[in-house]
Amino acid sequence: MSSRPEDILDRVSLHQEAFFREHIKDEYVFHEIQHTRQVVEAVEELCERMDITEEKRLLLKIAAWFHDAGYDQGPEGHEQRSAAYAREFLPGAGFSEGDIAFVERCILATNTDTTPENEYEMLLRDADLSHLGKANYWERCSRIRQELALTRNTIMSEAEWVAFEIDFLTRHSYFTEAARELYGEGKARHLQQLFKHRRRVSPEAAPPVLPKAKKKKKKKKDWKASFKSNDLDFNLGRGVETMYRTTYRTHVNLSAIADNKANIMLSMNAIVLSIALPQLLPRFGSDPRFIIPSLLLLLTCITAIILATMATKPKITQGLFTREDIEKRRANLLFFGNFYKMKLEDFHWGMMELIRDKDFLYSSMTKDIYFLGVVLAKKFRYLSYCYSVFMYGMIATVLAFAIAFLI
Repeated sequence: MSSRPEDILDRVSLHQEAFFREHIKDEYVFHEIQHTRQVVEAVEELCERMDITEEKRLLLKIAAWFHDAGYDQGPEGHEQRSAAYAREFLPGAGFSEGDIAFVERCILATNTDTTPENEYEMLLRDADLSHLGKANYWERCSRIRQELALTRNTIMSEAEWVAFEIDFLTRHSYFTEAARELYGEGKARHLQQLFKHRRRVSPEAAPPVLPKAKKKKKKKKDWKASFKSNDLDFNLGRGVETMYRTTYRTHVNLSAIADNKANIMLSMNAIVLSIALPQLLPRFGSDPRFIIPSLLLLLTCITAIILATMATKPKITQGLFTREDIEKRRANLLFFGNFYKMKLEDFHWGMMELIRDKDFLYSSMTKDIYFLGVVLAKKFRYLSYCYSVFMYGMIATVLAFAIAFLI
C-alpha cells in the first residue's frame, strides 16, 4: 500500500459515491449514501475513543464505505455482496490479502443476526447503529419507516411503528464501551420518548418504568429543543400540515379571484367599446365636439384591457432543472413550469430526493408558496391599476361628454 491513507480514502469515497448514484434504487431512502457517510464519521469517533491504530482505522473506514453497497440487489444477503464488492475493489488499491479479509469480516459483522468476534467488528457494528443515540435518530427512523413502505410494501400505523421501534431499541445493545459512552445516553432518552409517544397513540399500553438517563440540566434543555424540532420527522404535526394546506388553498383561491376580476374587466370594456364606438364614430364629421370624449373613452377601455390581459398573462419558465441543481437543493419540483422539459427518469429521481429529505421537501413547499405569492402580487397590482384606470377614465369621459354638450 504505497499511497497515503487520505488519498486511498478519497479514492474509495469517490468510487462509492458514484456506485450509490448509479446502482442503489431511490426507494432505499435510509440505506443511501448519507447513511454510509454517517457510519464513516461514527467509525472515526469510535476509533478516537478506542485508540485504534492508523492502519486499522483506515481499513475500518473502508469497510464502512462498502458495508451497504450490496443494497444494489436488495436487503437479503447484502452483507455478502458488500464484502464481495470490497474484495473486487481493494486489490487495485494495493491492499494485501490479510487486509482484504479483515475488511470482509468487518462488513459481514454488520449483519444483526451475527455476533462480532473482536473489537474491530464490534466497532463497525456499533457505528452502523450509532444513529440510535444521536440527535438525528428521529429523522433516520422515519426514513426506515418510509423505506419499508417503498421497498417491502410494509405500511405500519403510528402505534405499530412505535411498538416496532421500542422492540428494536429494547433488544439492542452496543458492544463497545466507547459506543455506550457516546450513544448510550441519547439512546435511553429516545427510548423514553418512544414510551411517552406510545401512551399518546395507544393509551391502553402500559410501558415499563425505565431508569431515567443521567444528564446535566443543560443537556436536558438542549435535548428538549432538539426533540421538539426532530419529532416532526417521526410524527408530522397536524398544525404544520394544516398550515401548508391552508396556505396553498388560499393562494389558489386568490389566484382564481384575480383571474375572475380580470375577465370581468375584459368583458366589460369590450362591451363598452362594441356599443359606444359604432354610435360615436359616425358623428365625428357632423359634430367634432364628440372627438375628444370618444378618444378618451377609447384610451380608457384599451388601457384597462391591456392591464387586465397582463394580469392574466402566463409566464413562460425554463422548465428544466439539472441533477446538479437538485443535489444542491436549488430546484423546486412542485410547480410544473420548473420540470416540464425534464426527462421522466430525472424527474422521478428528483422527486425521490424530495421525498426522502425533509428539509428539501419543506424548503421546496416554502419556496413554492413564496413564488405563488409573488405571482399573486403581480396579478393584483395590475388589477389595481386596471380598476383605477377604468374608474377615473370613465369619470373623465363622462365629464368630457358633459362639457361637450354644454358647449
